[in-house]
Amino acid sequence: MDLSGAWRAAPAREELRRTFHEPALDDRDWAEVTVPGHWAHTPDLADERAVLHRHRFSMPSVAEDRRRWITLHGLAQQGDVWLNGAYVGDTDGYFVPHQFEITHLMRDTDEHCLAVDVTVPSFGDPDERSNLMGAILDPQLSGAAGHNPGGIWREVAIHETGTSAIQHFRVVCVDADQARARLAMRCVFDHPDGGPALLRTHVAGIDHELHHPAAVGENRVEWTIDVPEPELWWPHSLGEQPLHELSCELIVDGRVHDHRSCRTAFRTVRLRDWTLHVNGVRLFTKGIVMLPTTPRPGDATPRQVAADVRAARDAGLDLIRLVAHIAHPEAYRTADELGMLVWQEMPLRGVMARGVRGQAVRQAREMVDLLGHHPSVAVWCVHDEPFRRQQAPTSTPPIVGQQRPSWNRAVLDTSVRRVLQRTDGSRPIVNHTAVPPHLPLLDGTTSHLWFGWHDGKADDLAAAIGRLPRMGRFVTAFGAASVDPQLPELQAGRWPALDWNPIAAAVGARHRSLHHLAPPERTSDGPAWAETTRQAQADVLRTTIETLRKVKYRPTGGFCAFYLADPGPAGGFGILDSDRRAKPALRALTDACRPVIVVGEPLPASVGVGEVHEIAIHVVSDLHESLRDGVVSATIHHADGTTDVHRWGGDVEADSVARIALLSVPALQPGALTVELALSAVVDDAENGKITARSSVKTTV
Repeated sequence: MDLSGAWRAAPAREELRRTFHEPALDDRDWAEVTVPGHWAHTPDLADERAVLHRHRFSMPSVAEDRRRWITLHGLAQQGDVWLNGAYVGDTDGYFVPHQFEITHLMRDTDEHCLAVDVTVPSFGDPDERSNLMGAILDPQLSGAAGHNPGGIWREVAIHETGTSAIQHFRVVCVDADQARARLAMRCVFDHPDGGPALLRTHVAGIDHELHHPAAVGENRVEWTIDVPEPELWWPHSLGEQPLHELSCELIVDGRVHDHRSCRTAFRTVRLRDWTLHVNGVRLFTKGIVMLPTTPRPGDATPRQVAADVRAARDAGLDLIRLVAHIAHPEAYRTADELGMLVWQEMPLRGVMARGVRGQAVRQAREMVDLLGHHPSVAVWCVHDEPFRRQQAPTSTPPIVGQQRPSWNRAVLDTSVRRVLQRTDGSRPIVNHTAVPPHLPLLDGTTSHLWFGWHDGKADDLAAAIGRLPRMGRFVTAFGAASVDPQLPELQAGRWPALDWNPIAAAVGARHRSLHHLAPPERTSDGPAWAETTRQAQADVLRTTIETLRKVKYRPTGGFCAFYLADPGPAGGFGILDSDRRAKPALRALTDACRPVIVVGEPLPASVGVGEVHEIAIHVVSDLHESLRDGVVSATIHHADGTTDVHRWGGDVEADSVARIALLSVPALQPGALTVELALSAVVDDAENGKITARSSVKTTV
């Protein structure tokens, strides 16, 4: 039975908390809220951090040989649940489904009153975070500093079982190749009378039965199922995405007492030298960070969530990084269907307080139970940026301050990692992001690189990776923010003497970084400046992606641009705005992420007459077959209209980077100087058997 719909709600005052759960309480003057939903949409409750919910419903009393359960699938963040005046239990964790037995509370009446006391924290100290809300509350990521995501944001439902009932269920594909796939299964069930129980599983035409001599009470059973000659699931750039329904029944004395089902697939994922291998095939991973589709997770419709995943695939990307949050279920269903890989993070970000360790460990187990069956989920990541925020951010993460051990990195992240290893040994696990090499292992993890945003130029990235290759092994954030030209604050003063701090905060940035990206004094007014930020954002993304692709596997295994869509109308780091309209950054990213690109090194912004500059020309191919009979041309357009044309020919190996030539570019006359590059080649999988690519390099003489 689905309990969605209109509920009653009131602010959680202490006196009312003592009686709100009593069925006889008159709640007719309480506000009406919608479940699933968020109480911020109810004006009288919008500023509350704790709200009491009540819902009356009719349901026949439960039969003697049946048990009844209530499941709250998503509640932000902590709740205490009462039914018919009796306390049922508590919830903690906004994404964790909580199931409680209510059989004894529904035997004597058909009319029922469900009451839930829901509390959501405010963001608090960014360097001592005490909640596990991650991106849902973080003002840098949510797009709404101080916003209120409180509410019962997913459905509440009641279901019945026999006297034996499943409490937890997990499916993980631990191995797969063309000969055999292996699923690891785990079922925790309650068996009040003890005695033999049968777990019968069906998947991909295979029927499997496990006879278990169950004890009285809770039983934990683990087993494996082998599927011969499976159809393998692939990322969309490598193959098809066959999916299979899996069902598991708990049978006692020939009768089905309970069951679980999910959709899964067969594949393996490994991370070697920071390069993902899917089913043994190496993949240079082009990805993007995804925030919650809407700042309040319950506001997003399945169609909106699916559209975001599809937009990432249509931009030529292979992976979505769900930064510091567990997403709406539709994100994973769509990723499975479209062949998108998912980098899944726990809702841990910044410096966490010591008191969160127990909840973090528990929620890690729940995350694997919830998501482990999805073939798209490729990587578990424990913690995003586990350090204090820099007062003056730079292009690279802080190094000196991270050489000493910290409780977050050494204790919290290690504890969560161990739980993930025990519950799912099939996927790579990354302890944290943006941590540079540090004692005692001097290894480090991924990098967050902001060349061209906080300081320097995007062109500086290539030299930085040359000096410290580990910096470029896997880059999980880069880019720049842009501002919407219609932002009212841009007109709220004498240009350019505006109050820049609220403008920057509205896009999750610092005003110094915005001014470095696009100096205001170079434009005539606010809207013109905002348009400049949009083009500058596109240039940073294009240059960074092309640089990382030119060093793929040496050392770069992949990247994730920061991020897909702005969370609010003011702007942000998104390649789409909050209404999902394309910015110039979308075209830049899409062009830079095509399977085959031809690219030249950037020229200086301006050069002198008579100077000669050399640029290296590369062809980068992510295709898993060779480019044959390739021709690369470079056409130099001088300011007086004359041109010089150069051509080279040859083959390009599959999944490789080829340095084509070192081209000398003379600056002959004042004015615009452009080098146009073009590639044509033969490839069997391409439409019409040919593939083409174009790009240009520009400067001013």
